[in-house]
Amino acid sequence: MRKLIVRIFTMAVFGVIGFVLIFGCQTTKSKLSINKERFGTVEGKEVNLYTLKNNKGMVVKITNYGGIIQTLTAPDRNGKYEDVVLGYDSLNQYVNNSPYFGAIIGRYGNRIAKGRFVLNGVEYKLATNNGPNSLHGGKKGFDKRVWKAKPFETDSTVGLELTYLSKDGEEGYPGNLKVKVVYTLDNHNALRMEYWATTDKPTPVNLTNHSYFNFTGCKTNIYGHKLWINANHFLPVDSTLIPTGEIRSVKGTPFDFTTPTEIGARIDADDIQLKYGHGYDHCWVLNNWDRTLKKQISVYEPTTGRFMEIFTDQPGVQFYSGNFLDGSIIGKKGIAYKHRYALVLETQHFPDSPNHPNFPNTILKPGEEYHTVTVLKFSAK
Repeated sequence: MRKLIVRIFTMAVFGVIGFVLIFGCQTTKSKLSINKERFGTVEGKEVNLYTLKNNKGMVVKITNYGGIIQTLTAPDRNGKYEDVVLGYDSLNQYVNNSPYFGAIIGRYGNRIAKGRFVLNGVEYKLATNNGPNSLHGGKKGFDKRVWKAKPFETDSTVGLELTYLSKDGEEGYPGNLKVKVVYTLDNHNALRMEYWATTDKPTPVNLTNHSYFNFTGCKTNIYGHKLWINANHFLPVDSTLIPTGEIRSVKGTPFDFTTPTEIGARIDADDIQLKYGHGYDHCWVLNNWDRTLKKQISVYEPTTGRFMEIFTDQPGVQFYSGNFLDGSIIGKKGIAYKHRYALVLETQHFPDSPNHPNFPNTILKPGEEYHTVTVLKFSAK
């Protein structure tokens, strides 16, 4: 009888353990998910919204129109998750009037002077859409294209793979460019953005993401956000925001963020560069660039405790302080996006590089693969 009782007890214990292992794992896994819902159509093509969730409660919503990050929630010091990116509730709003909210930027992120560059003795003329210059790929860049989307899930991540073929001559660029961008969310509140491209003709490539962040949840401007950029130099610009070619020290200037500094501390200083940009709209030259992934940027918002660290293998970051937001855009939940209500940190190669031989090369050739990674990690303190 005693042996029978021991045997029954042992079976019960192992039964409970098995139940926990099987159903406990399923419960954990169920918190890591990706869902798809219809978002609308563009030029007869279906557009969907994909919702990625991890087991901590972080949510990232991405649409295959422009690869736009429509929603991104981050925790405050009390564990409250709140949407911290600017955007719209509807697809039509993105199509009709969007200053690149959350989008994939390409074929060339940032500006190319006068919409022209010379490659192998041939002058290429691009669409000009920013005064005399070409900006973010032209009039219909990657942010305005419908991408093919493939969601995926692993034991510890969920993600979305987006692909697009930019045809030879699109917006004036040479070569058929095959592009792949993969967003991956893990259970450590890190969003990984990985970019690949190949071409059949030499062509400039500079891909990035254009998310607008406000860690107060758009309750006030970004002046109190503390920014750190691991950069001893930045690129001065002319009056049309094209780099002059000089690589200038940040020391003693309003561009020194080598220690965490409130964005509002010097944004209106009497500085010709700030006047050209109406605030910050410049590229910083990141220190110790060697094409490996490393922490180069962080943002801290003291009232909420929200903290973002940016890891990248890129040589530069364009910091834009929302200078042209003026309250005329009504975004998600009816919020008016006022002057300097967001900051953008675009990890990338330098603006106008095809016209500056002293800048890191951005020409992709046949047989080569463009590949770059940026990771956004969110926490609170």
